[in-house]
Amino acid sequence: MSKSKDVVNILIQLVLGGIAVLLTQYLLPGVVVDSFLTAIVVAAMIALLNITVKPILIFLTIPITLVTLGLFLLVINALLILLAAEIIPGFLVNGFWWALLFGLILGLINSLLGVSLGGAPRP
Repeated sequence: MSKSKDVVNILIQLVLGGIAVLLTQYLLPGVVVDSFLTAIVVAAMIALLNITVKPILIFLTIPITLVTLGLFLLVINALLILLAAEIIPGFLVNGFWWALLFGLILGLINSLLGVSLGGAPRP
């Protein structure tokens, strides 16, 4: 695939990710996103954290992840969302449980929209 098609695909995925963040925010009263631009930045930051920090955290927490049969990965996702909320102005999450719900619902909406930010490349 050409580089221009790759760039367009990434931009489309970011816009869809931003839409997913906004939809999730409307469903959860404990999450606030100021604007659509902030939602796109949130989607990009979560993708960046999923690519860089998440693999390290998964490796460091293999024992507890095995003991909890993988449920600790939800905790890692919530912590990454809280980290994104600390970094990005205009994105507020009111605590760990809202971050956990945000991650679950965002993952569901991203699956429905076909968004693959921070994951394996799509064919």
